[in-house]
Amino acid sequence: MFKSKPILSVSLFLIMFLAGVVAVAQKDSTPNKKVLMVLTSNSLLGDTGQKTGFHFSEATHPYDVFTRAGFTVDFVSPQGGEAPQYYVDLEDRINLAFFLNPFKMSKVKNTFNPSQINPAKYDAIFYVGGPGTMWDFPDNSELARIATDIYERGGVVAAICHGPAALLNVKLANGQHLVSGKIVTSFTNEEEEAAGLIEAVPFLLETALLDRGAIFVEAGIYEPKVVVSGRLVTGQNPASAIEMSERIVELLQKSQVQPKS
Repeated sequence: MFKSKPILSVSLFLIMFLAGVVAVAQKDSTPNKKVLMVLTSNSLLGDTGQKTGFHFSEATHPYDVFTRAGFTVDFVSPQGGEAPQYYVDLEDRINLAFFLNPFKMSKVKNTFNPSQINPAKYDAIFYVGGPGTMWDFPDNSELARIATDIYERGGVVAAICHGPAALLNVKLANGQHLVSGKIVTSFTNEEEEAAGLIEAVPFLLETALLDRGAIFVEAGIYEPKVVVSGRLVTGQNPASAIEMSERIVELLQKSQVQPKS
């Protein structure tokens, strides 16, 4: 009996080793998904004198979900370089882990400029919210072009909270606005009022999306709400970030995005 143990151990080791090789091969056979996250470059809340920027957890929570799913994440902003941070809650464990990680923080301090981005390299674009986006997202034609390219290849376009401001001028190849006829959500007019931002923001996002032909749905103030309308995914507020990101992961795992160049 004592002589048979080494043979059994070797056999068990070989089985485990081969199983590991198969698992790695299966993982490597699945193309790595890439997500482009967009942050605002705007640090001023209009003419109020107050500071603003991108909402920290609306970037860190999706980043955590995407990277745990094995996705690669890059950051871009309208001006490139460091993106201003807004509402950095370090009592949130995901925020704290991101904030204390030099590699992760370097990504938001050294974002790409849109001119450096090749849309064909990405499977999804995710517009992070924060009040700053209301000034520099809507009219950025380069970011709109990137979103159109990703969507037309079968990729996912997503935006959370104030981030859907970027969707207002995204048009498809047929000339129609991306949000036209789509079910969407965003930071609502009611939430804008509750946050005391009605007079500060340049327009009301919910109203602007309706004007573009979107079908707007919402939950209560600051309650999570995620809407998947085909390959367009929107979230109402920061509380929606994790669920929204998980839905994006599900879509991308099933997606048929045209091959990257």
